[in-house]
Amino acid sequence: MPVIELAQAVEQLDPGEQVVLLATDPAARVDVPVWCRMKRQRLLEVDESTGVYRFVIERAH
Repeated sequence: MPVIELAQAVEQLDPGEQVVLLATDPAARVDVPVWCRMKRQRLLEVDESTGVYRFVIERAH
């Protein structure tokens, strides 16, 4: 589910804007970076220090 929510959120952004995705699903650690590469979006930050995955993604185009 995190990737589906990410795709919907990024669709609403203008290029250069950012979204923060928080996820507890362990698969997100792999799925979100793969989605960013496939969709050519910028993954700026990944943080797992709090037990919750935090991703910062910037819309590239």
